Order: sequence, then C-alpha cells, then structure tokens
Amino acid sequence: MSVETTFHVRYAETDQMGVAHHSAYVVWMEEGRSAYMRAMGSDYAEIERSGTFFAVTELYVRYLAPAHYGERVTVRTRLEDIRSRGLTFAYEVLLGDTGQLLATGQSKHVCIDRDGRVTTIPARWRALLERGR
Repeated sequence: MSVETTFHVRYAETDQMGVAHHSAYVVWMEEGRSAYMRAMGSDYAEIERSGTFFAVTELYVRYLAPAHYGERVTVRTRLEDIRSRGLTFAYEVLLGDTGQLLATGQSKHVCIDRDGRVTTIPARWRALLERGR
C-alpha cells in the first residue's frame, strides 16, 4: 500500500529559473514518510516520545524531470522493506496534474534508542509500520 501526499512547489524551494532545487525532493520525501506514519495511525512525534527513533542511514534520489514553482506535486510513499532493526521506504514524486514521474527515491533507516544505540524495532511500532504492506 502506498500513501499519497500532495502540495504545491513553494517559491523558497526553487532557483532563479523557478525550477525546484534538488534538495527540495528530500524534504518532500520526508513529508511523504510523515504522511505514511499518520495514515498508519501514529506520527513521528509519538514514536519519538516513546524513546524510539528512525535515523536515516542512506538516501537516494533519481531525478527524471523538473518540478516548477506553483506546480502541484504528489509524493507516493510505501514501506519497501522492514527488518528487525531497520526499514526502507520507497518514493515516487509525481506531477500532480498529469501524473508525470518526476523522481524516484529510497531512504533506509535504522532504529535507535534515546542514547543513539541501535535497537530492535519495538513490536508496537513494527505492527503500525506493517499495516501498509
């Protein structure tokens, strides 16, 4: 199952030519992850209050076409893989009006505790994450 979140490209995310800066896609993917968590029944704030954190260990973006100021963009996010101590999200960034694929991406995360130690994903959060699989 994938979760979609849609928004408009903000002026602050663009260069002088009105093209979305490459770093904006990373922010959009993070927004997609947050939307995924909310759709599954929680959010990062609640997870972090419990002492669990999902630190980004790898991030990949493949840019296929530009987004421009004012265009509507949709980020489609899905849980690609979950293991005992880590998980992987996959993303598609689409032009909202046409569905044109603008970028694909992936982020890998490791579960850590408040002290930054790698730990097993707690059963409560694992069950929540897997609702979308």
